[in-house]
Formats: sequence, C-alpha cells, structure tokens
Amino acid sequence: MIFMIDADILTNYNHHKISVFCKKNNMKQITAVFTLLIFALNTFSQSTANNIFLKNITLIDGTGNRALSNSNMLIQADTIAGINVKKIPAAAKIIDMAGKTIMPEIINTHGHLGLLKGTKTSYENYTRENIISQLEKYQSFGIGAVLCLGTDYDIIFGMRDSSQADKLPGAMIFTAGYGFGAANGGPSFNFTVNKIYKPADPEEAIKDVQQLARLKPDFIKMWVDDFYGQLPTMKPEIYRAIISEAHKQGLRVAAHVFHLEDARQLVDAGIDALAHSIRDKDIDDALLDAMKQKDVTYIPTLSLDEYQFIYTQKPDWVNDPFFKASLEPGVYEMINSQEYIDRLKANPSFPKMNMYFQTALRNLAKIYKRGIKVALGTDSGATPVRAQGFSEHLELELMTEAGLTPLEAITCATRNGSQLLHIDKKYGTLEKGKKANFIVLSANPENNIKNTRSIVGVWRDGAEVSQGPSGM
Repeated sequence: MIFMIDADILTNYNHHKISVFCKKNNMKQITAVFTLLIFALNTFSQSTANNIFLKNITLIDGTGNRALSNSNMLIQADTIAGINVKKIPAAAKIIDMAGKTIMPEIINTHGHLGLLKGTKTSYENYTRENIISQLEKYQSFGIGAVLCLGTDYDIIFGMRDSSQADKLPGAMIFTAGYGFGAANGGPSFNFTVNKIYKPADPEEAIKDVQQLARLKPDFIKMWVDDFYGQLPTMKPEIYRAIISEAHKQGLRVAAHVFHLEDARQLVDAGIDALAHSIRDKDIDDALLDAMKQKDVTYIPTLSLDEYQFIYTQKPDWVNDPFFKASLEPGVYEMINSQEYIDRLKANPSFPKMNMYFQTALRNLAKIYKRGIKVALGTDSGATPVRAQGFSEHLELELMTEAGLTPLEAITCATRNGSQLLHIDKKYGTLEKGKKANFIVLSANPENNIKNTRSIVGVWRDGAEVSQGPSGM
C-alpha cells in the first residue's frame, strides 16, 4: 500500500483525527505509518528550516568576558545550539552580521507597568492593552524582562503566567503584586486605589503576606522611607514580620530605601534586595560586610535620581530620537516647558537632589568593588518622565559614570538580573543551551556604553521580533 500525502497536510494533521480515521476504517496499521511519517517530517523541519547561522558577529555574552570578534552563533528553533561552531548544518539559513554586535537582552529588576498614558499616571490606564503595549515598547528597546514592584492589579497574575509561558508579546512579566507601605505613611500614590497593604501591626502584616502569597508573586515589595521627611516610615517590627513571613512562604523581599540606617536594619532583618540607592550618606564597611555576608542584591536605580533634576540642565540626550521614541505622547513637550522646570525647582528638596545622586554614585562604586551583587533597575514606568526603554540604557551609562566598566554594567543588566529572577538557566547570557534572545547593535558598547542604543534588531526565541524603537 502506497500513500501519496502532501507534507503540509501531514505536519498539520491532528493525531486525534488520525486515530478516529483509522478506527472508522478498521486499519490499525495506518496509525503507525502516519505517526512515523509525522515524526520524520517534524524532525526534518526542526533540523533544517529552524537552523539559523549568524556569522561575523561581535559577541558580548553577558558573562563578563570581553567581546569576541569574528564569532558565530548557531540557532536551532528557540535555542542557541552553539557558539563558534566549526560546521554549519547543510540546510541552515546563513545571515552575515559583519559590523554588528550581539548582546543579551537587558533585564529590568525594578519597573512598573500599565500606569502611564500620555502625561498622566493613573489606575485608569491599567488595562491589558496598555500593559501589552508597554511590554512591546520595552522589548523594542532590548528589554527582555521587567520585574514590576508593588503597583500591580488583579489582572497582572494571569498575564504574568501567560507571559512567562511565551504566550504574550513583548518583555516577560515578573511581579510583586501589591506592595507594602507604612500605616498612615508612604507611599501616597494617587493611582493605587487601596491595592497597597498598609498593616498597622506585625500580626496584620503576617496575614497580608499570607494572603498575597496565595497569588504566587515573584517578589514581595515594601517601602521603607519617609519620603524626604514628609511621611511616617514603616516600623521595624512590621517590616521584620513581613520579611520573616515571606521567607516562610518561600518568597523574597525587596525594599525601597533611601537612608543608610534603614538599609542597615533591613539587612539585619534579612532583606533579599535593596531596590534603590542609599542616598543620604556614604555606605560604611560594616554595612558592606553585612550585605556581602547575607548575599543582598543591590538595585541602584540611578536614573530615577538623575531624573529628579537633570531636565533643568537640558541634557544632550533630550533631543535624541532614541530618547524621544520612548516617551508617551505629550511628555516631550511637558519636560521642555518652563512650567515643568519651575515645578522641579520649587520642590523643597531640589537643592539636594544632585548631592543625593552623587552619593548614590559613590555608594554603587563601593558596593560593586566589595563584590556585592548588583542588578539593573530603573523604576521606569512609575511616572511619565521615567521613560520605559530609554531609562534602562541611561542606567547603563550612569553605572559606568559610577566607575563600572561597560562590560561590568552590561553583566549587571543581563546575567545578574537573570540570577535575581531565578531564570538564569535559560536567560541572561548567550551560551549554548540558552534561549536565543538578544539585541543586535550597529556599534560595539565595550568601550562606549552609549552604543547599546544603536539597536538594529531584537531577537526572541530565535526570531527577530523588532528592529528597534519605532519613531526613530
């Protein structure tokens, strides 16, 4: 018996339909024939059409190693099958990337989703459509994953699950769900609509953590700050209860901090990550030693601190198409208006903002030098001026301003971020067996970190999904 069957029909034919067909025709032997043919065709498809060979690339792999020129990468389906392979599969699609540099996607371990639209931050903007739009924007800027810290709403958990299963476009979602603030204190966002826990005592804090844990957040977020002395801060007995119960539930905790003494007590209490810079004082050896010993991750968010004053100085990047492409409609006009500049300067804390920023730079240098793990975070998406996509590239530049080399900053933004999110088995570095997710640049950032902005392609799961930010 000979079957003449079109390959496309076979590869798309459902196994269940085959079984029904065979039963109806009382020909069990056909099942084996069809199954073998389908297996052979699928294997053939995976070993040929899905093979992509990138040649003549300059490779920054995210491990901290120097860039490798004249390299190649073999991609099979969604996975890196080899780096600098000797033999090209016969049916592989060959792409010459001479003059291009490839680096892993950036991981933003402190961002916010769904709140921005135009020049306004509001819970009314928090829709599935807006979140997906922002995920796609992040991706076009080479951001592969975003940890949203504490300002999310109910729909995020289902979207997070779909995103992490590769069923949503754009950057991958990680979430802390609903954050923890101080009773009668901060944060006082007008967009939270009571979605932030504000426990009055340790017992209430424990119950809140237990309630949130049922939703399986990727982190717990809490704010431990007096917001320039304007609001009460969270009491130590409450944040100790949050940390303790979170750890019992198998969850890690990240804290918004500002003050050195708060950071010291949080580290003593077992905090897993400090999600902002220490900005009021220079860090001391005692705290450095404790952070190192307890394996605390530091997320400096330098760009947030620079945004507090930099628009009054008209930075050179403010008219850069790369920056402008990251902005919501109307924001460019807003930040260039005299009204906005006057509003920044009217802040009573404005005269100290640059001083806080300089302290943050010094503290990052000391922390990194001590061997404490640093991950990239920006707090982008919390306000319109913290532009999603551009902020992550600005953060890289500011990390080098603090004293890190470009490759060290890139490693913080890729490998270290993946380790913090526990996704480093698949993401964060470009190595054999990892996901083929990377940014294609027209210039090498090894000696000039601003070259991470020269994006000409973004690849996800072994296929190009973007050619960079739209509007450039």
